[in-house]
Amino acid sequence: MSTTFDPEPMTLRLFNTLTGQLDPLLPSDGKALRMYACGPTVYDYGHIGNFRTFLHIDVLRRVLKVMGIAVHHVMNVTDVDDKIIRNAAQTGLPIGEYTAPFIDAFFEDLDALRMQRPEQIARATEHIPQMVELIEKLAQAGAAYKTEEGSWYFRLAAFPEYGKLSKKDLTGITDGARIDVDEYEKDSARDFALWKAARPGETSWDSPIGRGRPGWHIECSTMAMEYLGDSFDLHAGGEDLMFPHHENEIAQSETVTHKPLARHWMHVRFLLVDGRKMAKSEGNFFTLRDLLLKGYRASAIRLALISVPYRHQLNFTFDGLLEATRAIERLRNFQQRLSETAFASGENPALQDAARNAHREFIAALADDLNTADARAPIFELVRAANTAIDQGQLFSADRDAILAVLKDFDAVFDVIDDRDDEATRRAIEWAEGAGREADIAPELRARQSLTDEAIEALVAERTQAKKQRNFARADQIRNQLAENGVILEDSRDGVRWKRK
Repeated sequence: MSTTFDPEPMTLRLFNTLTGQLDPLLPSDGKALRMYACGPTVYDYGHIGNFRTFLHIDVLRRVLKVMGIAVHHVMNVTDVDDKIIRNAAQTGLPIGEYTAPFIDAFFEDLDALRMQRPEQIARATEHIPQMVELIEKLAQAGAAYKTEEGSWYFRLAAFPEYGKLSKKDLTGITDGARIDVDEYEKDSARDFALWKAARPGETSWDSPIGRGRPGWHIECSTMAMEYLGDSFDLHAGGEDLMFPHHENEIAQSETVTHKPLARHWMHVRFLLVDGRKMAKSEGNFFTLRDLLLKGYRASAIRLALISVPYRHQLNFTFDGLLEATRAIERLRNFQQRLSETAFASGENPALQDAARNAHREFIAALADDLNTADARAPIFELVRAANTAIDQGQLFSADRDAILAVLKDFDAVFDVIDDRDDEATRRAIEWAEGAGREADIAPELRARQSLTDEAIEALVAERTQAKKQRNFARADQIRNQLAENGVILEDSRDGVRWKRK
């Protein structure tokens, strides 16, 4: 534990889609938890539904670390698939050039949302030989066959356990049938593509199994086993990937290895936007950059997306974003008050107990299937109690240290108290200007960003001097000017503090 307390050790119990129950999540080798998370398909910018999944996986790895468990986290980047090939062809670019800006944007968005980078990033196009090798092994096992056109398919009849993850009843589907409902075969209930034969003008690779390109499902099996071994601790992703993608991963991997691909499976629920499914046709489709350009803070977006536990559907609203903004301001103001106030030495036993209990409840909530909603509650109750004690002169230096230790562990998981929002906003504005989307930048956002910290400090100093000279008209003018630019002044006995909205 990173805290100064010495709480009873807790084990994270996480819902396991495979078993249908809460199972302890611990490293099978006693060293580091080996986890694989399905990453982005980089044909466009990531939307907030994507980032809800990635953020909850970030919360998981952070909780494990707070609990003292090392993590080896692998995430793939799908940089070749049907949509990428189609879009690249329409723009006349090779797929590598087409995907490059979206890959860069994805990692910039991860940084804006304060997500920790996985220990291993695996790009699909850099693992083609390994995918071919796995397909050859499947062919040797009698589980893969080649069509006349040169594509390779997995024969689902070779894996009787198919459906054990999603618990789908497939008995009504004819053996050997292929239902190619869309370009990903996402709704295919039977044989699925491992390798797609080359077509004129499409990106493809020469290989011992013919010229072509990999199917979507073979990519993750190959890269997961490449870096984590034949069997590992946890596989995570969005609920939309459970069937058929993760079922297909299990089938093609376990057919070759005869070992469980992953002991534990974690799936994050979809989000709604204002009670409706997010879709461009609905006018409620948002990328992270869309929200930043409207003036919302990256930290507030992070908190809003993780405040509802991962197994519950989140209804994302702008009112929710404002609530998250207010909650973060409360935490930041409180931490600043603790850090800047001079407290007498000693301790208040009631506050020591409150800090200890808040920390224990915080960890217990997270250990109970990553209940982020219940984890927040004791922290804000501690803030309320401590503010009251400060007002009454009943908070002492030892209490301050204990409470700051609780906030440290809170932010080790939620990571919203430290203010790094301006950098994310600045990058979004620079991107919009470079992409010809200046019209999407909210006017108040431009005003807020135009005033540098140095300029603010100079205006604050001028206002202080104006008040000393009893030039209250000028002092009020400066306060109003700063407020119009999103800067709030707080007068206190220790001087003037300022902060951006």
